[in-house]
Amino acid sequence: MKRLINMMIVASASMWALSGCDNSADTAETTTSSSDSALTTPDSSTKAENAIDWSAMDSSEKPAELTNYDYPFARDSQNVKDYAEYFKVDNTTAQHNLTVSMASNEALSKALDQLSENYVSHELTDDDHMTLIIHTTPEVKASNYDYVLAGEFAKGLVLPIVIQPDGKKGDAKGYGEMAE
Repeated sequence: MKRLINMMIVASASMWALSGCDNSADTAETTTSSSDSALTTPDSSTKAENAIDWSAMDSSEKPAELTNYDYPFARDSQNVKDYAEYFKVDNTTAQHNLTVSMASNEALSKALDQLSENYVSHELTDDDHMTLIIHTTPEVKASNYDYVLAGEFAKGLVLPIVIQPDGKKGDAKGYGEMAE
């Protein structure tokens, strides 16, 4: 269990290093208009204008057939068992999520190339349907995309990505940061 937690800390630190520790974006409250789905700031003067170009992120990889997928972790390995126990999922889900989470920087870095100063934070869900949620400033249009990983480690596995223009900063602290 200790090894899994250490591995997750190292993976998180590498994601923070990849994304930078840009704290220039302040958290903004958003509201949704009932007449349209554009997100606005409380004064209703700024509408979501920027959108992710998903075609620029396309890996050109075909989704893999999961029933015969050769994961880099054995379903009964200690890492998979620890992940399953910690996140309260079955071993098959743990095997998949562990692999996808370790390869998620591939998709995240492509999204960050487009978001630049509109990026606020990101998170990976650890449930039955792992998703990369990228929190942005309200200027970015909400959207989602199923990214097919191209790197050899997780080639063909699908990572759903959700862009949430809610200005939410994550609760996780980067390496060396102290909780207030």
